[in-house]
Amino acid sequence: MTITEGYLNNPVFKLVSDTAKELGVRAFVIGGYVRDCFLGNPNKDIDIVVEGSGIKLAEAVAAKTKARVSVFKNFGTAMLKYHGMEVEFVGARKESYHRESRKPIVEDGTLEEDQLRRDFTINAMAFSLQEEDFGELVDPFGGIKDLANGIIRTPLEPEQTYSDDPLRMLRAIRFATRLSTPEHPFTIVPESMTAMKNMADRLQILSRERIVEELNKMLLTDHPSMAFQLLEDTGLLKQFLPELSKLKGVETVDGKGHKENFTHTLQVLDNVVLFEKEAGKEPNLWLHWAALLHDIGKPASKRYVAGQGFTFHGHEVIGARMVPQIFEKLRMPLNEKMKYVQKLVGLHLRPIALVDDEVTDSAVRRLLFDAGEDIDDLMLLCNADITSKNPAKVARLRRNFELVKAKMAEVEAKDEIRNWKNPITGDYIMQVFGIEPCNTIGQLKEMVKNAVLDGEIPYTFEAADAYMRAKAAELGLYPHD
Repeated sequence: MTITEGYLNNPVFKLVSDTAKELGVRAFVIGGYVRDCFLGNPNKDIDIVVEGSGIKLAEAVAAKTKARVSVFKNFGTAMLKYHGMEVEFVGARKESYHRESRKPIVEDGTLEEDQLRRDFTINAMAFSLQEEDFGELVDPFGGIKDLANGIIRTPLEPEQTYSDDPLRMLRAIRFATRLSTPEHPFTIVPESMTAMKNMADRLQILSRERIVEELNKMLLTDHPSMAFQLLEDTGLLKQFLPELSKLKGVETVDGKGHKENFTHTLQVLDNVVLFEKEAGKEPNLWLHWAALLHDIGKPASKRYVAGQGFTFHGHEVIGARMVPQIFEKLRMPLNEKMKYVQKLVGLHLRPIALVDDEVTDSAVRRLLFDAGEDIDDLMLLCNADITSKNPAKVARLRRNFELVKAKMAEVEAKDEIRNWKNPITGDYIMQVFGIEPCNTIGQLKEMVKNAVLDGEIPYTFEAADAYMRAKAAELGLYPHD
């Protein structure tokens, strides 16, 4: 089967073909580029597998194009850039594994042996770059048929594929999620799903960093809920994020139940992705993490109150405390990215509370102050958090939510509170009253801040200074002459 129209028109393929012939080796395009050709998806990453030295072929191609080649001898790979494409070369190889490690023992191999070690049939397809059969599809496992049928399947028995490299279980879920469209959904074959359930604990040999790398890719898909539902269905989620699994299920007491929080969380996550698209925003990975973890404190806060039903009071506070622990366990960054997620988890109920209560200037000021530059992301998350099976209720909440947004715009235009800074500094207090650093300084600053946010005094230095001096006098503190 020869397929050249469109797929191999880029001159880099003829260049590699000619160079491979000169070196007396066979070369093939393999993997994601081939798969995406048939799906019609753009792909600028080209993988070339060589029956011989991938590094030597890369260096020979680079010499012709004057391109800079990056060589990774430890992995036996080389990479160069050509007209906006990234072309990676690797020698064909066969692999074997020890059970306690995902690092393979690698030996030189043939194309067939290289295809056998691939994760899925749809990623094992190759285009020949030989002059005599240029563009011929080499597909020993029926990957083209699986692609047409929307099937994620392993070339070998799934138990062997997943035992050799447990990361492939996560990759199966990621590919099923990423490649699925409403018109062409992808599913993982039943025997693979069964193998994942039976082998979930094999994830323990993986580093947390590699797991998170796959999770991040799942979170940036169009419908991340599909990935996390599959992670839960296979038992993989409990291996690295059991806190999320604990959201699943509904408890009923005296005929009163509560919202199924796992399903709700996944709906919120998909809503965030949808609202980002509607607003023309680029996907924000850390906003997606905030959506995933926004109700993480609910299991610990769940209480049953007779006559009232289940409550989750304070779950946002508990959830915010859990965020650093989860990030540390998964070896994720503990910098401003974690603090951003923690802030949004801790504040995610505030705008909803304003929807239900009277929208006062004071409440809006405090929300703007606490959220700061992240207020727009917080509002998007809170809008996504409005879920119900009752369309009328959702419509009512969303109308009220728009009123809150309008009030915020009004208050912000008047007070510029998003970038609010206390007019009174600690240095100024020490200078006025001639005192050394002490708790009283913090008390006075807090009094001024609260007075401004509550609307007691205007947001000006003069008003803040007069207020500070009056409160200081109540504490027995007077200006230093």
